[in-house]
Amino acid sequence: MKTATSLLLLTSSVAGFSVLPQHSASSSTALYGLFDGVKDAFSAPPSELDAERETPIDIETPIDRWMGWSVAAENAPQKAQATPDGFIDSMDETNYLSVELPKPMGIIFEENDADMGGIFIQSLKDDGVAAESGVLKPGDQLVAVGTNQVTGFDFDDALGAILDSTDEKTKLTIFRGTAKQLYGPTGPSKEWLSTFCSKGGVEASA
Repeated sequence: MKTATSLLLLTSSVAGFSVLPQHSASSSTALYGLFDGVKDAFSAPPSELDAERETPIDIETPIDRWMGWSVAAENAPQKAQATPDGFIDSMDETNYLSVELPKPMGIIFEENDADMGGIFIQSLKDDGVAAESGVLKPGDQLVAVGTNQVTGFDFDDALGAILDSTDEKTKLTIFRGTAKQLYGPTGPSKEWLSTFCSKGGVEASA
Protein backbone atom coordinates (compact mmCIF):
# COMPACT_ATOMS: atom_id res chain seq x y z
CA MET A 1 0.00 0.00 0.00
CA LYS A 2 2.85 2.32 0.86
CA THR A 3 4.52 1.53 -2.44
CA ALA A 4 1.36 2.32 -4.35
CA THR A 5 0.93 5.58 -2.50
CA SER A 6 4.51 6.61 -3.23
CA LEU A 7 4.06 5.75 -6.89
CA LEU A 8 0.86 7.78 -6.99
CA LEU A 9 2.55 10.81 -5.44
CA LEU A 10 5.47 10.52 -7.84
CA THR A 11 3.11 10.27 -10.77
CA SER A 12 1.15 13.29 -9.55
CA SER A 13 4.34 15.28 -9.05
CA VAL A 14 5.55 14.52 -12.54
CA ALA A 15 2.20 15.49 -13.97
CA GLY A 16 2.38 18.82 -12.16
CA PHE A 17 5.33 20.00 -14.24
CA SER A 18 4.99 21.40 -17.71
CA VAL A 19 7.62 21.57 -20.41
CA LEU A 20 8.84 25.11 -21.09
CA PRO A 21 8.51 26.38 -24.66
CA GLN A 22 11.61 25.95 -26.79
CA HIS A 23 12.11 29.74 -27.19
CA SER A 24 12.68 30.25 -23.47
CA ALA A 25 16.17 28.83 -23.76
CA SER A 26 17.15 31.34 -26.46
CA SER A 27 15.63 34.21 -24.48
CA SER A 28 17.59 33.17 -21.44
CA THR A 29 20.74 32.92 -23.51
CA ALA A 30 20.23 36.45 -24.91
CA LEU A 31 19.56 37.80 -21.42
CA TYR A 32 22.65 36.14 -20.02
CA GLY A 33 24.62 37.51 -22.95
CA LEU A 34 23.50 41.04 -22.06
CA PHE A 35 24.71 40.68 -18.50
CA ASP A 36 27.89 38.99 -19.66
CA GLY A 37 28.67 42.16 -21.64
CA VAL A 38 28.15 44.30 -18.54
CA LYS A 39 30.24 41.87 -16.50
CA ASP A 40 33.07 42.02 -19.08
CA ALA A 41 33.00 45.82 -19.10
CA PHE A 42 33.55 45.96 -15.34
CA SER A 43 35.68 42.83 -14.90
CA ALA A 44 39.05 44.53 -15.46
CA PRO A 45 41.42 44.19 -12.49
CA PRO A 46 41.30 47.08 -9.99
CA SER A 47 44.73 48.35 -11.02
CA GLU A 48 43.63 48.64 -14.66
CA LEU A 49 40.41 50.46 -13.73
CA ASP A 50 42.38 52.83 -11.51
CA ALA A 51 44.71 53.60 -14.38
CA GLU A 52 41.76 54.35 -16.64
CA ARG A 53 40.29 56.73 -14.07
CA GLU A 54 43.51 58.74 -14.18
CA THR A 55 43.58 59.00 -17.97
CA PRO A 56 42.34 62.16 -19.75
CA ILE A 57 38.62 62.51 -20.39
CA ASP A 58 39.03 61.82 -24.10
CA ILE A 59 40.37 58.26 -23.51
CA GLU A 60 37.83 55.58 -24.38
CA THR A 61 36.96 53.27 -21.47
CA PRO A 62 35.51 49.71 -21.58
CA ILE A 63 32.00 50.93 -20.78
CA ASP A 64 32.30 53.46 -23.63
CA ARG A 65 33.16 50.67 -26.05
CA TRP A 66 30.37 48.39 -24.77
CA MET A 67 27.75 51.15 -24.95
CA GLY A 68 28.99 52.39 -28.31
CA TRP A 69 29.84 55.88 -27.02
CA SER A 70 32.42 57.95 -28.89
CA VAL A 71 34.28 60.38 -26.66
CA ALA A 72 36.80 61.41 -29.30
CA ALA A 73 34.32 63.47 -31.34
CA GLU A 74 32.81 65.12 -28.29
CA ASN A 75 36.16 66.23 -26.90
CA ALA A 76 37.82 67.13 -30.19
CA PRO A 77 39.20 70.68 -30.02
CA GLN A 78 37.23 73.22 -32.01
CA LYS A 79 39.12 74.86 -34.83
CA ALA A 80 39.76 78.54 -34.22
CA GLN A 81 38.08 80.92 -36.60
CA ALA A 82 40.61 82.26 -39.05
CA THR A 83 41.13 86.02 -39.01
CA PRO A 84 40.60 87.52 -42.48
CA ASP A 85 43.72 88.87 -44.14
CA GLY A 86 44.13 92.57 -43.52
CA PHE A 87 41.50 92.64 -40.76
CA ILE A 88 41.55 95.81 -38.65
CA ASP A 89 39.58 95.82 -35.41
CA SER A 90 37.33 98.89 -35.46
CA MET A 91 36.65 98.53 -31.72
CA ASP A 92 40.34 98.80 -30.84
CA GLU A 93 41.32 102.37 -29.97
CA THR A 94 44.86 101.76 -31.20
CA ASN A 95 43.44 101.83 -34.74
CA TYR A 96 42.29 105.43 -34.30
CA LEU A 97 44.29 108.64 -34.40
CA SER A 98 43.49 112.22 -33.43
CA VAL A 99 45.16 115.43 -34.54
CA GLU A 100 44.51 119.13 -33.81
CA LEU A 101 44.91 121.39 -36.82
CA PRO A 102 44.24 125.05 -37.63
CA LYS A 103 42.24 126.01 -40.71
CA PRO A 104 42.81 125.84 -43.60
CA MET A 105 44.04 122.30 -43.08
CA GLY A 106 44.97 121.38 -46.63
CA ILE A 107 42.84 118.20 -46.66
CA ILE A 108 40.80 117.01 -49.64
CA PHE A 109 37.92 114.83 -48.51
CA GLU A 110 35.80 112.47 -50.57
CA GLU A 111 32.50 110.77 -49.79
CA ASN A 112 32.21 107.01 -49.32
CA ASP A 113 29.67 104.98 -51.28
CA ALA A 114 26.09 106.02 -50.57
CA ASP A 115 25.24 102.79 -48.76
CA MET A 116 27.88 103.57 -46.16
CA GLY A 117 28.03 107.35 -45.91
CA GLY A 118 30.75 109.30 -44.20
CA ILE A 119 33.85 110.84 -45.72
CA PHE A 120 37.51 109.91 -45.98
CA ILE A 121 40.75 111.68 -46.81
CA GLN A 122 41.32 111.54 -50.54
CA SER A 123 44.63 113.43 -50.48
CA LEU A 124 46.69 116.01 -48.60
CA LYS A 125 48.05 119.23 -50.07
CA ASP A 126 51.81 119.14 -50.05
CA ASP A 127 52.16 122.55 -48.40
CA GLY A 128 49.20 122.16 -46.04
CA VAL A 129 49.37 121.89 -42.26
CA ALA A 130 47.85 118.41 -42.34
CA ALA A 131 50.66 117.07 -44.53
CA GLU A 132 53.27 118.81 -42.36
CA SER A 133 51.86 117.20 -39.20
CA GLY A 134 52.66 113.76 -40.59
CA VAL A 135 49.70 112.14 -38.80
CA LEU A 136 47.00 111.83 -41.44
CA LYS A 137 47.15 109.68 -44.57
CA PRO A 138 45.01 109.25 -47.69
CA GLY A 139 42.30 106.66 -47.00
CA ASP A 140 41.77 107.62 -43.35
CA GLN A 141 38.08 107.61 -42.40
CA LEU A 142 36.82 110.72 -40.57
CA VAL A 143 35.04 109.61 -37.38
CA ALA A 144 34.67 112.71 -35.19
CA VAL A 145 35.21 116.46 -35.17
CA GLY A 146 35.95 117.45 -31.61
CA THR A 147 33.40 115.43 -29.62
CA ASN A 148 30.88 115.33 -32.49
CA GLN A 149 30.47 112.01 -34.23
CA VAL A 150 30.28 112.33 -38.03
CA THR A 151 30.28 108.69 -39.14
CA GLY A 152 27.63 108.02 -41.77
CA PHE A 153 27.13 111.74 -42.49
CA ASP A 154 26.80 112.89 -46.08
CA PHE A 155 29.60 115.00 -47.53
CA ASP A 156 28.12 118.43 -46.76
CA ASP A 157 27.19 117.62 -43.15
CA ALA A 158 30.51 115.98 -42.35
CA LEU A 159 32.55 118.80 -43.87
CA GLY A 160 30.21 121.34 -42.25
CA ALA A 161 31.20 120.04 -38.80
CA ILE A 162 34.77 121.13 -39.56
CA LEU A 163 33.78 124.49 -41.02
CA ASP A 164 31.52 125.24 -38.04
CA SER A 165 34.28 124.67 -35.49
CA THR A 166 35.24 127.90 -33.74
CA ASP A 167 38.31 126.50 -31.98
CA GLU A 168 41.74 127.82 -32.85
CA LYS A 169 42.68 124.24 -33.67
CA THR A 170 40.06 121.69 -34.63
CA LYS A 171 40.47 118.16 -33.40
CA LEU A 172 39.90 115.44 -36.01
CA THR A 173 39.64 111.77 -35.10
CA ILE A 174 40.12 109.22 -37.86
CA PHE A 175 39.92 105.46 -38.23
CA ARG A 176 42.90 103.95 -40.03
CA GLY A 177 41.08 101.34 -42.05
CA THR A 178 38.66 100.94 -44.91
CA ALA A 179 35.05 102.07 -45.12
CA LYS A 180 33.94 98.43 -45.11
CA GLN A 181 35.84 97.78 -41.89
CA LEU A 182 34.21 100.81 -40.27
CA TYR A 183 30.67 100.51 -41.65
CA GLY A 184 30.45 96.82 -42.57
CA PRO A 185 29.53 93.76 -40.48
CA THR A 186 32.79 93.92 -38.51
CA GLY A 187 32.36 97.61 -37.71
CA PRO A 188 32.05 98.94 -34.14
CA SER A 189 28.77 98.84 -32.26
CA LYS A 190 26.79 102.08 -32.12
CA GLU A 191 27.17 102.22 -28.35
CA TRP A 192 30.94 101.78 -28.46
CA LEU A 193 31.43 104.36 -31.21
CA SER A 194 29.13 106.89 -29.54
CA THR A 195 31.00 106.62 -26.24
CA PHE A 196 34.34 106.80 -28.02
CA CYS A 197 33.43 109.98 -29.93
CA SER A 198 31.77 111.70 -26.95
CA LYS A 199 35.09 111.62 -25.08
CA GLY A 200 36.89 113.16 -28.07
CA GLY A 201 38.39 109.99 -29.47
CA VAL A 202 41.99 109.36 -28.50
CA GLU A 203 44.65 111.75 -27.32
CA ALA A 204 45.80 114.02 -30.13
CA SER A 205 49.17 113.19 -31.65
CA ALA A 206 51.78 115.90 -31.24
